[in-house]
Amino acid sequence: MKAISFLSVFVSIFISAQQNVVIQTGTPTEPTIAISPINPNIVVAASNIDNYYYSTNGGLNWTKKTLSSTYGVWGDPVMVFDKTGNLFFVHLSNPPAPGNWIDRIVVQKSIDGGSTYNNGSFTGLNGTKAQDKAWLAADSNNNLYVTWTQFDVYGSFNPNDKSVIMFSKSIDGGVSWSNPLKINSVDGDCVDSDNTVEGAVPAIGPNDEIYVSWAGPAGLVFNRSLNGGNTWLTNDIKIDDIPGGWDFPIPGLDRSNGLPITACDVSNGANRGTIYVNWCDQRNGTNNTDVFLSKSTDGGNTWSSPVKVNNDNSGKHQFLTWMTIDQDNGNLYFVFYDRRSYNDNRTDVYLAKSTDGGETFINMKINDTTFTPNAGIFFGDYTNIAVKNGIIHPIWGDQLNGNSRIITATINDNQILQTAETAINNDISFYPNPVVNEVFISYKLHDQSSVEINIYDISGKKIEQILNENQGYGKYIQKIDIEHLKLPKGNYLCELKINNEVKKSMKFIK
Repeated sequence: MKAISFLSVFVSIFISAQQNVVIQTGTPTEPTIAISPINPNIVVAASNIDNYYYSTNGGLNWTKKTLSSTYGVWGDPVMVFDKTGNLFFVHLSNPPAPGNWIDRIVVQKSIDGGSTYNNGSFTGLNGTKAQDKAWLAADSNNNLYVTWTQFDVYGSFNPNDKSVIMFSKSIDGGVSWSNPLKINSVDGDCVDSDNTVEGAVPAIGPNDEIYVSWAGPAGLVFNRSLNGGNTWLTNDIKIDDIPGGWDFPIPGLDRSNGLPITACDVSNGANRGTIYVNWCDQRNGTNNTDVFLSKSTDGGNTWSSPVKVNNDNSGKHQFLTWMTIDQDNGNLYFVFYDRRSYNDNRTDVYLAKSTDGGETFINMKINDTTFTPNAGIFFGDYTNIAVKNGIIHPIWGDQLNGNSRIITATINDNQILQTAETAINNDISFYPNPVVNEVFISYKLHDQSSVEINIYDISGKKIEQILNENQGYGKYIQKIDIEHLKLPKGNYLCELKINNEVKKSMKFIK
């Protein structure tokens, strides 16, 4: 057996963050959020179809306004600040005649912290083709890069109609845009489902490299440009399969997706330059959607095996993830919907954090109100999250009393750390560490309890049950003979659960 030199502690935390703030009630969906790099008290947000909000006191209070442009405003909002504090609002179009529905990607600029915007500029106009699912990034020189999906005919089942990933840039603060460039090597169909190429979220590297991944018929793939988007790899690099595809059912939702989010660590921390891709899929079963992360430490040439971000093994749904990085220290943060605590469609919102480059995760419930979505009401395709210097601003939508709502919270990273320290049970230990041929799990029970010890593969699939019984008060030591377990070579997780709650876990390699 190959030894492993670290102990992983997976802790679920159930505390209330700063009180949730309801920004809008009615029909809004698909929120985006961003923090000013100049003044972190300026926090901005937006939602479908033409709503935008801004706060000047760190998210405590919000002003709501409606966005307009002669090019039309039609949802899929994206908000990104450049390094000097200029704010860019990217969205789809719906221009008046003679224009066509979603015929271009529109970018509007604010120079006053999101209070007002100019009429904007656009890219991607290409006859009657549809331009959809855009996202934006800004590099260290304030150049802007946008990627999106172009449909020959949106929603077409004609095999001759294709979807492709497009790229355009602005070097003058969004005044003008380069001619759009196709950057994918494997095209998709136009159905807007598993075999359509979508989910292109650009990320910027330490030397202004442009990284982007997306999902489609080739699975989860990656491409990059090292020269400001002028040239890209000829062939996409495969990250992983997406078992079941990126378009999958979640009970109670009209639709859901597991499209990827790409981010790169440009901090001065230990993981500077690491590229991360976060997504959801149903590799563990159609009733068990999970959140996954893969990373590359060599510029995207090779990728790690997917690891599960949600630290439960409840067999329930976690879905619609988003990821960001605190570029002050390299910590990773995720927000996603979670049903681990229920046997029906009741839904919570969780925050996850990693301080070790995506090796281990703390999970934290952050919503004040559990909700049950209505499949007859459009729910939207994404959440969002922003962070700066340990202050985290997740944003999400829910449904309450027949109304859709946009909700945010302000979470201080110290809340997570202090709660984690309290949550770790010092009466539990794994030893020896590193593991060689066998491991002992020592734990103390204070009451009659149900105890489980299970082994999972790295994707979270349970493959071996070591113990499942009720035990009384006392201290217990369970030996596991790792060497003689009939496990294929690979990475595994040994997990202790007491009364259905994960107490500790340890990774090992056989």
